[in-house]
Formats: sequence, C-alpha cells, structure tokens
Amino acid sequence: MLQRVQLHQQTTSTRHRNRPRPGRTGRHLSARRRGFNRRSGAAAGPEETRSLDELHQAALAEGGRLVIYAGGDNATQQDFTKAAFLSRFPGIDLRIIVDYSKVHDVHIDNQFETDTLVPDLAQLQTLQDFTRWDKEGRLLRYRPAGFSKVYDDFKMSNGACVSIQTLAVSFVNSTAAGSDTPKTPLDLIDPRWKGGIASRYPHDDDSSLYLFALYVEKYGWDWVTAFAAQDVQFLWGALSLDAVVGGQKTIAVGVPGSALPPATSPTRLVVPDGHPFMAWGQRAAIFKEARNPTAAKLYPNWQLSIARQQAVGNGWSVRTDVTPPAGLKPVWTYPNVHLGFPRFMADRTKVERWKQTFALYLGEVQGESTAGRLGLHPGA
Repeated sequence: MLQRVQLHQQTTSTRHRNRPRPGRTGRHLSARRRGFNRRSGAAAGPEETRSLDELHQAALAEGGRLVIYAGGDNATQQDFTKAAFLSRFPGIDLRIIVDYSKVHDVHIDNQFETDTLVPDLAQLQTLQDFTRWDKEGRLLRYRPAGFSKVYDDFKMSNGACVSIQTLAVSFVNSTAAGSDTPKTPLDLIDPRWKGGIASRYPHDDDSSLYLFALYVEKYGWDWVTAFAAQDVQFLWGALSLDAVVGGQKTIAVGVPGSALPPATSPTRLVVPDGHPFMAWGQRAAIFKEARNPTAAKLYPNWQLSIARQQAVGNGWSVRTDVTPPAGLKPVWTYPNVHLGFPRFMADRTKVERWKQTFALYLGEVQGESTAGRLGLHPGA
C-alpha cells in the first residue's frame, strides 16, 4: 500500500511540475522549462561582504519586496520583527506570513508542485524540511555576513540554511508567584500544583514533543501518568504561555522563554540544574526560485548582525562571538541542555510513535488552529 501511495505522489508531482503557472508571462516560465535542476547544489561561496546599507539599496533597486513564511501560531507574532526591520530598512514592502511550520511546509511543497512559489525565504521549526529541500536543490546556498561565527549545530555548513535566533524550551513560572514555584520537572507532579498548569500539547508541537521525550527518558512514563493527573490545561501554541501571563495559571510547560527576563516580565524560564531542557536554532533559508533574492539576503544579514544578536530577547545569541548578559552562559555550554532537536526531527517514524504514545496518556489534541486558515498561497 505504501508503495502505491508513493507512486501516486510521484506521478502527481510530475504532473504538477509540467503544468504552467496560471497567469504567468514568459519571464515566469516553469522551473522545469528553465532547466531548473532540483538535485543540483552549487557551493555557497564566501560570506557576504556588502554592508547592510548596500544590500538595502540593492533590494530597493530589485523592486523592494520581500515575502517570508514564518513558523508561529498567530498572525501578530512577528509584528515586532517586522517593525524593527522596516525601521532599519524603509521602503521595503515586507510581508511576514505566520502559520504553523507543519502547515507552511505543506504550502511550500504544494507551491513547488504547482510552480506557484510565494515566499522568498522561510523560517520554520520543521528542520527536516531544510535538509530535504537542500537535497532537492530547492535552497540557495548562501553565507550571510557572520555565518562563520554561528554555532556549528545551528547551521548547515554548505550555507543552505542558518539559524537566526536561539530558542530555549523548558517550563516557565509566573513571576507574580514569587520564588515558591517549581524548580525542576519533578516538581510539576507535586499535587500542590494541581490545576495550576497549562501546557502545549506535546503531540502537536514538535519542540514540546522533544522536551517531553527528554522527560520520559529521564523520569519514565510514570512521570507522564502523574503529570496527566494534575488537571493540566492543554492548549495550542502560545495560548499556554498566555494563560500564565493572564494570571489564569502559574506554570506553562513546553514553551520558550528567557531565564533572565527583565524585571517587568510576567514569566521566567526555568533552566534546572541536573534536569533536561532543550535549545535549538530557528533556521532560515532562501529559495532558489525567490523572486526577490537580494531582499531575501538582506534579512539574514540583518538578523545575524552583532547589533541584532546583542538585542535578542532571551539573551542567547546564535553567534559564538556575542557574549550573553551577566547571569547567562552561551546556551550550548549548559551541561543539561539538549541540542539534538534536528536529529530528533529527522526521524519521522520515531516522531510519530512519540506523538501517538503521548496521545494515549494525554488524550487527543482538541480545538481549532490559532493561526486560522490562510488558503493555498498566503502572501501572494
């Protein structure tokens, strides 16, 4: 049966690749007709030498437009990034389309098949997609300025993609609750916190899944049984964090955050000594078929700039030459951090087995997507 499905997919893919884009003129001939080789992969070359201002002017001359597909769970999640970019680079028509990474990658694959690609660049949590797209010759191998300074596990050495921010995932406590809050994952199953916990569904969000898998490997499935008995409110995406920010819950599990937040922050990420937490680099890649390649190059150069990396909200840069603020160390130096998320994501059979097992313990995912339904070609 699997072989028949794969054969159907391959046949469908070929049929779509031969279909011209609706409404496209001669300069937008299909990738196949232009001689596009999906299996080819040119070397990335040296790092970018142009300044941000030079790239900005070149991007404006190119047409001044940029479309990014960004992983996330609500439309406003990248508004701060967009405002910062436009403040630095006026005149660029920037569209950042936010949807779940597991939906965006399907958008992109379908757009490849129908020769209707919309984004110039994607930044997603589905890290396995970047490896696959690179093997298919879909990605522009490019090294922005500062590429050599990015921590090795946070990039593909051939330049196919590079991480632009570090995300650390554990559990967060409400700062309003003071210091008498859980210190380790084992504290989360203390009956005193029953009814006070919100969590992402680990079988819906892959970074949370990896964290929960680490908990199982450390504490066993009995921990999951005890956790499920805590009347946990399981929510989509950032809603679990919102429940703490809004004062409905004291703890949110499986979420990113800062271990050294500003005094006004309503939450603090727990990085427990001797207990697991995970960190990963949010990868970004430019597509070979990008309609705005110079503007696409401007974006990672800006994100990797020293000034930008020094201002990251959680204090953890992807660059090895940016010193974290006092009280933090480079995230990859913590003895209890787990950086194996890319390898975890690559084994899709194992990922699916983890998801199905957590569904047995925690119940099926409930509710509607918080990102909405954006259609086949969001941002077009």
